[in-house]
Amino acid sequence: MAQSTETTDWVSRFADEVIEESERRAPGKPVVVASGLSPSGPIHLGNLREVMTPHLVADEIRRRGYQVRHLISWDDYDRYRKVPAGIAGVDESWAEHIGKPLTSVPAPAGSSYPNWAEHFKAAMVAALAELGVEFDGISQTAQYTAGTYREQILHAMKHRADIDAILAQYRTKKAPAKKQQQKPLDEAELEAAEGSGAAGEDDGSAGSAGYFPYKPFCGNCEKDLTTVTSYDDDTTELSYTCNECGFAETVRLNEFNRGKLVWKVDWPMRWAYEGVVFEPSGVDHSSPGSSFQVGGQIVGIFGGKQPIGPMYAFVGISGMAKMSSSRGGVPTPGDALQIMEPQILRWLYARRRPNQSFKIAFDQEIQRLYDEWDKLDAKVADGSALPADVAAHSRAVRTAGGELPRTARPLPYRTLASVADITAGHEDQALRILSELDPTDPLTSLDEARPRYDKAEAWINTHVPADQRTIVREEPDAELLKSLDEASRESLRLLLDGLEANWSLDGLTHLVYGVPKVQAGFSADATPKELPPEIKTAQRTFFALLYQLLVGRDTGPRLPTLLLAVGQERVRSLLGE
Repeated sequence: MAQSTETTDWVSRFADEVIEESERRAPGKPVVVASGLSPSGPIHLGNLREVMTPHLVADEIRRRGYQVRHLISWDDYDRYRKVPAGIAGVDESWAEHIGKPLTSVPAPAGSSYPNWAEHFKAAMVAALAELGVEFDGISQTAQYTAGTYREQILHAMKHRADIDAILAQYRTKKAPAKKQQQKPLDEAELEAAEGSGAAGEDDGSAGSAGYFPYKPFCGNCEKDLTTVTSYDDDTTELSYTCNECGFAETVRLNEFNRGKLVWKVDWPMRWAYEGVVFEPSGVDHSSPGSSFQVGGQIVGIFGGKQPIGPMYAFVGISGMAKMSSSRGGVPTPGDALQIMEPQILRWLYARRRPNQSFKIAFDQEIQRLYDEWDKLDAKVADGSALPADVAAHSRAVRTAGGELPRTARPLPYRTLASVADITAGHEDQALRILSELDPTDPLTSLDEARPRYDKAEAWINTHVPADQRTIVREEPDAELLKSLDEASRESLRLLLDGLEANWSLDGLTHLVYGVPKVQAGFSADATPKELPPEIKTAQRTFFALLYQLLVGRDTGPRLPTLLLAVGQERVRSLLGE
């Protein structure tokens, strides 16, 4: 197969390694990459890196003509470990479900989904569809309850001493059985276990009867607060007691489908079962005894090899600390896609190497981010972009399956946000303003500016505080107008005289910046290098005056956009003509 010409970006380099490794392990078979997500609560933008890293690599491999499977394991058979904060209709009474599989916990109040896991999975599935992520979803509840892993479970039980010996290398102080099961994890441990399925689970060593890598869910209360008391390799008879409700029973493990391998055994078992070649993991897995490191040893017991894959760094939000879904209220991919197009979100993950942390903007930075994207878009179009930037742009706008839907007329995001702010949902007014931005090629329908316009409007409505919204004055500020000195009056006259001839976005930009230059005796076309520093001060003073007269504040949306939004007639009235 021909290699990609995009050899300067991290995605291509990983694709090279994964193809080579896959040919070594399973020649002629589809390349298998994997992600794992636990729908224990809102699946946040940090968890998205667990998906986007293998997705981008898998998509590059598909572009080269290879068959690829991107598996997403939904860890919905994990235990419900704590009541997440910030979820509507969920309070501490939900603690009664702690220890049950996520698919056995009711969905939050008002949800149309059958259980907790399906409720939180659905939002992520919708976001991945919008992002163009192709994957094969695997429910671990379905796998375990169907007996899919029965041979692997029996094999793990048979080799429990070998598994115990590996885990023992990393164990420190072992607590008594009951105390260990109920010991709450501290915040650092919760962070390290986030999304991994590890949080709140012991490693199977808690019981007095010895080590067992399998945890039954109780046949009475459905919780995993159980202890295996005996197991017979020949008959596969397993006895357990529930430390929560006291229930006890003996079952045959070769027929029993209500339990799962403990996390540090479950993960490497799946690597071997699925033949995973590439799977990234969070930086928390770089510590000794982490699930990824221990799994690298345990996977051999199942006849498999550890996947290759980078440790990925955390993703933050502008103005917020590192994300943890255990704390609630963290932004999800769906939240991001409300305010930004999928191409932009893909680009954020594609342009940074996995070991580089980055932040996603929900504040004013989103406007700067869009400016940066639009500049890149223009450079790619005219052929002046650097190869690595071209590659990241390509991965953002299309997949091996084709182009993602995009805005037909991608007007500047900050302009759209200003228009949405000023018009407060009045689409006819928004269209009037946007059609005047470029009189030579007027916008004829808001649909031409969608979905970008809708994203900008959503950002204004959900992330801009009410006291920062723009409200245009109803009447002129007669007192302020009366108090103006002659220089200020002259600046307003110059602006008003030029309105009609410059009524477009570019024209008004030239006009408002030019008035202070003309007043100081310079040409309106003079460049900053040709002007003394005091001109900048005069411009700021002039802008502040216009904002006060138009919206009653010293700042606001970009003045050219604001003037277009207010309209010529009203501008003339508010400026005292």
